[in-house]
Amino acid sequence: MTKKFYRRNLTRRDFLKVAGGTLAAAAGAKILPGYLGKNVLSPVSVGVANAQDPPPDLYFAGTDSWISLPPVPGIPPFFPDDAAPPGFNTYMFGFRNVTGMSKAQIEAQKGKAQIPSPLFWLNQYDPNTQANEFQIKLTNLGLVMRPDLFDHHSIHFHGLRHIIPFFDGEPHASVTVPIGREFTYVYRVREPGTYMYHCHVEDVEHVHLGMTGLVFVRPAQDGTPFVYSGNGRTYTRFAYNDGDGSTGFDREFALLMTEVWAEAHWDFSHVQLPEWSEYKPEFFLLNGRAYPDTLAPNGSVDPFNPVRDANGDLIPTPGYEHLQYQPLSSLITCNEGDRVLLRFANLGFTQQNMTLAGIKMGIVGKDATPLRGRDGTDQSYQTNSVFMAAGESYDGIFTAPPYQGPGPYDTYLLYNRVYNHSSNQGPSGFGGQTTEVRVYPATTLGPQLIPNT
Repeated sequence: MTKKFYRRNLTRRDFLKVAGGTLAAAAGAKILPGYLGKNVLSPVSVGVANAQDPPPDLYFAGTDSWISLPPVPGIPPFFPDDAAPPGFNTYMFGFRNVTGMSKAQIEAQKGKAQIPSPLFWLNQYDPNTQANEFQIKLTNLGLVMRPDLFDHHSIHFHGLRHIIPFFDGEPHASVTVPIGREFTYVYRVREPGTYMYHCHVEDVEHVHLGMTGLVFVRPAQDGTPFVYSGNGRTYTRFAYNDGDGSTGFDREFALLMTEVWAEAHWDFSHVQLPEWSEYKPEFFLLNGRAYPDTLAPNGSVDPFNPVRDANGDLIPTPGYEHLQYQPLSSLITCNEGDRVLLRFANLGFTQQNMTLAGIKMGIVGKDATPLRGRDGTDQSYQTNSVFMAAGESYDGIFTAPPYQGPGPYDTYLLYNRVYNHSSNQGPSGFGGQTTEVRVYPATTLGPQLIPNT
């Protein structure tokens, strides 16, 4: 295990040493005064906010959890984990959405992290009106299975062009959160697109163990009607500020790719030390699940209106209790003729190749950057396979083909072309990073209100 670093409270003097004394006078002059001169990692106990602080847009907690992966094949002694509670088999770290919870409810979520970390979205910041500033509060609840570890946590937007490194989450130049403390990250995101976020403390361990999620930024163009010349239809939701409706869509689905090396997860639950140079993952996940669980219904996936029980815990979908802490489905549903935006992100450590059999998609963005030349020329391209290295994101749009029947929907397969990434390491047949696109007759499905639904 890598060496642990323990950070004392950040004072104004400490911050000015890191920032060189010029940051607040430059980009951060309007954000930082509220943080300078006071303990930014406050208060000591969770759930008690400073009276002058506005409520954050979201409130996350870092802790550990157990999840369920396909039980075949067994990988003794590492999988299934003999320390797991009934119904689960794999140990994880993660974040949990505790927005709106009481102090007692927040503390009760220790050991109940969501995998992957909650999907969420925000609007592009307007520097003229200063509208759409976004805030996330993070608290650190500690680890149930590893009380011997005092790991700090942070939130880092992978690929985000931060104007203020203080809120970046990278532990050497910004703030991390020790157990029992909380910190509010402030975002003014000027570039729309698909991003990932993760804990940046001991990032090999924390990323692989599950402290990862997908986040996207809606463009300022949203809400303005544009007629797309490709089909003559009017759109008001877009992937980017295209100016011509070419990235307009009817439905959107986020697909986060991660991996599980069973030995490392067993090592952490049994107070052992993994040798990361021997990294060889056996399970490959879409939104924290392996096929066929990728097709199972969603749990609570609206980050701004979460559904929870009286104790604040996630409510499992009946019949899918093993997916209680894996609430995000990867099933893609649409009507014939719908334009569907797929937001791909790879936060594993290996390369992926997602293939949509029988349907071509237009790749309109990569790494939160629209595929447009400097002169505005269209550089998007058509493909049915998206090859992604670790840390990359892609935005693909396809038009749902005509419904053929005779069943209630037509089925197309979306799967990882790398064989062992879509096999669950078991008998022949699909598994792992595999899901379906189900195309219904026109007008069967109503408007999509929440991504991935």
